Amino acid sequence: MGASKADEFSDDLNQIAILAKAIAHPARIAIVNYLLIKKTCISRDFEKEIPLSQPTISQHISVLTSAGLMHGETIGNTICYQFDKSALKILSKYCKMAIKKKNRL
Repeated sequence: MGASKADEFSDDLNQIAILAKAIAHPARIAIVNYLLIKKTCISRDFEKEIPLSQPTISQHISVLTSAGLMHGETIGNTICYQFDKSALKILSKYCKMAIKKKNRL
């Protein structure tokens, strides 16, 4: 496998790529949607709403957390997750910009 050339691109483009890659799976989109609706969520709630095993859901949550799309706060022996709307704003801003550029062609 070749070396990454991410350092040859701007920080903004790399951030958009990280966020886009993080939501590029239907289970992760389902997790994001659930958090957008509920605003906050206890980790066990995902298992009731998403048809995947707990370890698989945890793996997807880890990807979303690493990308900065969500964060968790430990309360007792459970984790309460929240979506980071600033990450969604970054993606939204990029999509709007891309649509504008396309319309000018």
